[in-house]
Amino acid sequence: MSRVGKVPVKIPAGVKVELKGDILKVEGPKGKLTSKIAHGVIVTIESGQILISLDKNNPSPNLFGVTRTVVANMVHGAAVAFSKDLDIVGVGYRAAMKGNQLSMTLGYSHPVEYTMPEGVTAKVENNTHLVITGADKVLVGMVAAKIRSFRAPEPYQGKGIKYTDERIIRKQGKAAGAK
Repeated sequence: MSRVGKVPVKIPAGVKVELKGDILKVEGPKGKLTSKIAHGVIVTIESGQILISLDKNNPSPNLFGVTRTVVANMVHGAAVAFSKDLDIVGVGYRAAMKGNQLSMTLGYSHPVEYTMPEGVTAKVENNTHLVITGADKVLVGMVAAKIRSFRAPEPYQGKGIKYTDERIIRKQGKAAGAK
């Protein structure tokens, strides 16, 4: 049985958790999230914490720890929100927000436009630093990965969009005039 699954999830102040059947709803200052609880896992809310346990009749131990982690991410996201930082590296590469539309100049013949999905916001700092924020951890990660995919960093000059804490392994390149 999962050690992670046994740990109760504490509900912080300002977060409201509601369980109806197998649908868990979490509402907090940063957003509202819903999730369907896996079959074979029992979720109970008592005394300011959420407890995850296995159903005795139909246990599903492979989803026990994952369910607890998903519930913990929902509670944390509704209370504090998740964020991903991206850096745009390259001469002339920049980004700007126009409403909920992210417009990026990435060396193509046209600007790249990306519409932010519902529940995710982006903030551009210094034209080259993006901060993606939202309550849903999976959605924030998917949006950051999608934006990075528009111009992934290349290994020779390091130009492109990279995560702030990402380390790009650089290649030597061709030596000029070597025989």
